[in-house]
Parts: sequence; C-alpha cells; structure tokens
Amino acid sequence: MNEQTRHETLRVGLGDRSYDIVAGEGILDRAGDLIAPLLPQPRAIVVTDDIVGPLYLDRLSAALERSGIASDAVTLPSGEATKDFSHLEKLIDDLLAARIERGTTVIALGGGVIGDITGFAASIVLRGIPFVQIPTTLLSQVDSSVGGKTGVNTARGKNLVGTFYQPRMVLADMATLDTLPRRQVLAGYAEVAKYGLISDPAFFAWLEKNGAAVCNGNREAQSHAVLTSCATKATIVAEDERENGRRALLNLGHTFGHALEAQTGFGDTLLHGEAVAIGMVMAFNLSVRLGLCPEKDAQRAKAHLEAIGLPVGLDRLDTAGWTADALYGHMTLDKKVADGRITFVLTKGVGKSFMTQDAPRDTVLAVLGEALKQA
Repeated sequence: MNEQTRHETLRVGLGDRSYDIVAGEGILDRAGDLIAPLLPQPRAIVVTDDIVGPLYLDRLSAALERSGIASDAVTLPSGEATKDFSHLEKLIDDLLAARIERGTTVIALGGGVIGDITGFAASIVLRGIPFVQIPTTLLSQVDSSVGGKTGVNTARGKNLVGTFYQPRMVLADMATLDTLPRRQVLAGYAEVAKYGLISDPAFFAWLEKNGAAVCNGNREAQSHAVLTSCATKATIVAEDERENGRRALLNLGHTFGHALEAQTGFGDTLLHGEAVAIGMVMAFNLSVRLGLCPEKDAQRAKAHLEAIGLPVGLDRLDTAGWTADALYGHMTLDKKVADGRITFVLTKGVGKSFMTQDAPRDTVLAVLGEALKQA
C-alpha cells in the first residue's frame, strides 16, 4: 500500500447530489478510506468484468476490508455487448440474490461499459441505491464516469434506455492505465481530444504537442489530460445536468459515431472512442460543407487524430453493403432527435463547437457518401 499517494480532487457541483472526483496514483489502495464516510452502511457490492477483475478486484477488496467495509463481487463479461437488457437483468438478479438493502453501495470497477450498466442497475434496483465509480480506462476516467449518465444499448441504437443518476464519488487511479491495451488507450484519447475541439483551443494545442506522451504512458501528461478533461466536464454538468442545453456539446462526433457503432453491431469491430474519432472528422467535414468552418481547421483536427493512431475514416472497416441512407437512418434514432430533427454538434473551428438542427439531410448524406467512397 502506497501511503504517499498523489492526487487532486475536483468537485461536481449539483446541490445535494454534488460529489468529488479524486484522481491520481495509489487511489485504488485508499479506496476504502475515501469511500467509507459516504456509505450509509459498511457494505458494498463490487461490479467488474472478467478482464479488470483479475487485475484489480483483490486490491480493491483489501482496501475496503481495511476500512471495515464488507464486500462481495459480481463479474460480468467484458465488452460493449454486455451493455444490454439480458446482462442488466442478470446483474440486478445477482444484486438481489446478495440480499442488498437500500443502504448497500454498488461500486463499478472497470471501463465505461461496467460504469454505465452498474449505474443503471443502481438507479432502479430497490428504487435506487448508492453507487461509486472507479473507472479503469482512459475513456471512462475522462468521460463516462463523470456526469451521471447510465444506460444500455438496444438493437435500435446506443444508450437509448437509461437514467441520469449521479455517483457518490469517482475515484480515478491513473496507474490502472498501465495495463490497458494500446487500442483502448487510443480510443480513450479520442474523448480527451474532444474537449479541446469543443471549447478549449489552448488544450487542443497542448495535445498536439503532448498527445503522444499521454498515449505512451507519461504520467505527468496523463494527469494533466485527465484532470483538464474532468474539470471541463464537471463545469458543464454542473450547468446542465440533464442535457437540456450546453451539455449536448459533449456529443461532438457522437451522432455520427453512434450510427457507425450501430452499423457494426456494438462490438469490438469498432470501439466507442474509435467511432467518436471518425464522427468528429465527419462533423468537421459537415461544418466545412455548410460553410461554417475553415478547411484548415478540419484538416488540423483530422491530422492530429490520425497522427495519434486513431481511425479518421471508414477504411479499416468492412463497409460492403453499407449505404449513406442506412447510416442516416441510425442517426434518426439518436436520443437528441427533437421534433423529428437530428441535433448535430458542429463547429466554426477548433474550440468553437455549437448545436444545430438545421443541417440539411442531403448535405449529411453527402458527407456519409464521401466517407463510404473513400473506405
């Protein structure tokens, strides 16, 4: 156990639902001490997956035990396919079989899939029990663990069923990033880059110089990237918890990206972060076609994502049989559709994103068609 942990604390200000994000190294071994004051009773159920569990479950369980917290564990299969109703039902049954009470806390130990499905289960079982996020991937540390979005996918689209349900705390131990496969690191980096492209051109410029260091395990660079991303999201969530306005800007690239994920079946063929990277390039291309964004800014965004090693087009995918109309059809099922109109996050340049429902269907189809042609 490392007593000399280095960490920083960020506050998500949501009134009586406010909570801290604690990020740094050695956090996992201090989890019990950090969580204990927040628990209604000294009992927790840890939900993890079959990849993360063998790496970190024993350490977390020992940390909880040192703080007098009894714990049991539920292990789910890893991967996006776990975010469905059948696994949600099994998770809830396992929680009930463990004889949980309303004071029992559920701890999500894993990436975005585990965080999303665990948060959803916690929000509905016994009409709501406390939960804590311990994200172990770059993507979940900078994005999905913060803000209270929970949910599962359906055959018709991504995250179409879920709740807003805030955790009691988020504990991000950046040492867990050391065990991530490089593909997962890069997928998480797409969400980091997103924050710069949305509203922070200075951060994006920093990433252009330091992004490779973030992906290559430089702890100082990783810490800055994670904390900057979390600070941005915490501020936006505090202003717009339920995505009625500005929070929707966090979906830059997601309307396109979710359509690609739906087309590929929400599996390992295309990871969420990879889809977001391609989606952000498409959003910039659409913005250029509409005369909103300088071509040089679109090229700059694409060049950086490509230099990092992320996909920026469909050339890595088997797109045989794909059509622009089919992809557009997936987009019409997006959660942000209002009055039958698709909400897009577009941009006037790096760090200048905005929302609109005025993107003409033909122009969107042209962007999709061009991407398919280049695949």
